[in-house]
Amino acid sequence: MSNIAICMADGCEEIEALTVVDILRRAGIKIEMLSISDSLTIKGSHGIEFKADHLMTERNSLDYDGIVLPGGMPGTTNLESNTLVQNALKKQFNSGKLIAAICAAPSILGKNGIANGKKVTSYPGFEEAFTKSTYVTDSVVTDGNVITSRGMGTAIDFALAILKYLKGEEAADEMAKKIIYNQ
Repeated sequence: MSNIAICMADGCEEIEALTVVDILRRAGIKIEMLSISDSLTIKGSHGIEFKADHLMTERNSLDYDGIVLPGGMPGTTNLESNTLVQNALKKQFNSGKLIAAICAAPSILGKNGIANGKKVTSYPGFEEAFTKSTYVTDSVVTDGNVITSRGMGTAIDFALAILKYLKGEEAADEMAKKIIYNQ
């Protein structure tokens, strides 16, 4: 079974974070919500509070098959400025493991070099972070072990792309049917 970490920061976009958690858990994938602060309570960008599973300081990033970064503001800037997150991303990427980011969060991958040479997308206005990437405006882009997506309205497509990467197209199609998506 795959084991995925989703890094949660205060100010994250709730739909982008929780949609991924919900869909992957429905598919039988273990996904742990890791708070990057010293509290399990996360307050999203729209004031919705929820509880992470663990503190990031309690986990080893190499124990995961992938890392997901939700967007939102100031969640993205909180993720970007966190040393644990940056170190985990580099370790995961260098190990060939999955890196997925949505909305503003793909800009982190552009700034730290993970997106270099990759085809990527993000929320409009963050294109300048991708000077060494091929930037497109597709809803979701998968290039090797990097998956990026545009924003809140693409959260289901993003989650299904992660599921497809982990368990194959048939599993993603089956989940889309179960959640009555694009029927």
